[in-house]
Amino acid sequence: MLDIMQDCRMYENKFPEVDSVVMVQVMSIAEMGAYVQLLEYNNIEGLVLLSELSRKRIRSITKIIKVGRKEPVLVLRVDQEKGYIDLSKRRVSPEDIAACDERFTKSKMVHSIMRHTAETLEVELETVYKAIGWPLYRIYGHAFEAFKLMISEQEAVVKRLEAFHGGAIPDSTPRTLEVLMTNIRRRMTPQPLKIRSDIELTCFQYGGIAHIQDAMRAAESVSTENCPVKAKLVAPPIYVLTTQTLEKQAGVETLKAACEACKASIEGSKGKFVMVSEPRVVSEREDRIWELKLNEMEEANREVSGDEDSEDSYEEGMGDIDIDKKGALVV
Repeated sequence: MLDIMQDCRMYENKFPEVDSVVMVQVMSIAEMGAYVQLLEYNNIEGLVLLSELSRKRIRSITKIIKVGRKEPVLVLRVDQEKGYIDLSKRRVSPEDIAACDERFTKSKMVHSIMRHTAETLEVELETVYKAIGWPLYRIYGHAFEAFKLMISEQEAVVKRLEAFHGGAIPDSTPRTLEVLMTNIRRRMTPQPLKIRSDIELTCFQYGGIAHIQDAMRAAESVSTENCPVKAKLVAPPIYVLTTQTLEKQAGVETLKAACEACKASIEGSKGKFVMVSEPRVVSEREDRIWELKLNEMEEANREVSGDEDSEDSYEEGMGDIDIDKKGALVV
């Protein structure tokens, strides 16, 4: 069986080009400078010269560069015959760092997908790169962009790949693309973002509960196909508006519009709207913590004396709210 610990460089060229910025990991520090491994080029060794570590006077080298840290560095010289690669940390601009970080993140994702594909098929990783990975880098600028496109337009990408090879993709079978697509979909299918805004609603007018229900319906009426808005009671007078979408900006704008619709509705009934938190993306961890807190608050709300006598509720999660004989909210 093929050794599954196989690896190879991420790009077609065995060595980086002079003046390019590459990602390295610091392995050791010596008198001459820092010895590093070029992570995108199968961990070949390079040297960041002492004079190229910083523009400032070096008092302590360990404060500038540390063993184990990943750093974007500029390629100064490459001697392919002797295998020498001289690098510079001090000549890298903030723009270079941002671009290198983005490229390396994408390349790591591509590399992981390629490795899993090669391991599943039990073939050499370099074989899969030669047939699919490196040609896609040439065609699309980065294989990551091609992989993203393959989720929705696999046939179009495969046709361009076949055209690149002048016919069938070498060293591949229908199973090759099947395994590749399985890995791409598993790793790269975008996950919906959850966007949330917390608000307070009160209305002490006659029929206040109905006005609050109308305000929540007004918020939900702003929903679009890609950004459905849901309104839920936390604990009077706190409510939460949420939406899930693949487009962050569209989701935030939709939730802002929902807040405005909710505000206009409740204030039109002489109620009060307070924005507790602006629409924002919440992480899975934040969402889990919020759900636990929400459940605790709902449980506490159910245990409040008199809740069982409440008759009015909003079917989408308005919770137990009642009004007294004068029309004031009882919470």
